Amino acid sequence: MGNYIRFDWAMKRLLRDKANFKVLEGLLTTLLNEEIKIVNLLESESNQEEEFDKYNRVDMLAENSKKELVLIEVQNNNEYAYFQRMLFGTSKLVTEYINRGEGYDKVRKVYSINIVYFSLGHGKDIVYHGKTEFRGIHNNDILELTPFQKQTFKVDAVSQLYPEYYILKVNDFNSVAKTPLEEWIEYLNTGQIAESAKAPGLDVAREKLKIDNMTKDEKNAYYRHLDNIVILRDNINTERAEGRAEGRAEGKAEGLAEGRAEGLAEGISSVAKNMKEMGVPIELIVKATGMSEKDIEGL
Repeated sequence: MGNYIRFDWAMKRLLRDKANFKVLEGLLTTLLNEEIKIVNLLESESNQEEEFDKYNRVDMLAENSKKELVLIEVQNNNEYAYFQRMLFGTSKLVTEYINRGEGYDKVRKVYSINIVYFSLGHGKDIVYHGKTEFRGIHNNDILELTPFQKQTFKVDAVSQLYPEYYILKVNDFNSVAKTPLEEWIEYLNTGQIAESAKAPGLDVAREKLKIDNMTKDEKNAYYRHLDNIVILRDNINTERAEGRAEGRAEGKAEGLAEGRAEGLAEGISSVAKNMKEMGVPIELIVKATGMSEKDIEGL
């Protein structure tokens, strides 16, 4: 067990405090590769304290100094439609955070940061970045902004106007952290921060997120949270194993049935062929085997 509080618990309990924004700012600065300053936290849909949400997922919606929206979501459950969920989250923010009557040029930039503790999709990397580009279907060139649009919107590329997605598959990290981003991934995965880690925000996390700083009641709640996550993960693994077993059993049963059917058909066909060679009338072969006259004539 790590010496520091897991990030998902810290997001729900500690990082919403303005005094701890530097932890979040460090993660975002490292991931987006630009200095991020959080102005305030906005309302996000899953701040409810439903029993399932306590260990399943938590999200946080922040506004940075550029008035951009940053949705940070932690997901422990293996949600099969998670890609669609990401799309829904950003689409909702785009429409909710524009005042009625404002022009489309007031639509705000959205970053969707997804920290997932399960295998999402099929890929070899631990961090994925998605953005929108328009490419020519004939020349494969990227559609660019005009100089006027660049000046007006204060961006350099069309993709900067659209939501961007980051997926951190933290459970897949199992090597020595060599970069600031890997140092963050290691903490997100294990709850531990190496003494040598220099990534922005981790120095504050070392100070603010020590398990030893918790009260007895906070520790009890936290350990229940960890137990719930283990139970959740075990349930997911059990369901997968049962699904694979059922699939194999069904496949075996189908294979046996198909084999029996094919064997029976071949046997009947062989009998019909022998009867035909012996000169038995076609109508008698039809009655004996159930085969059609056309199939018998084709033997």
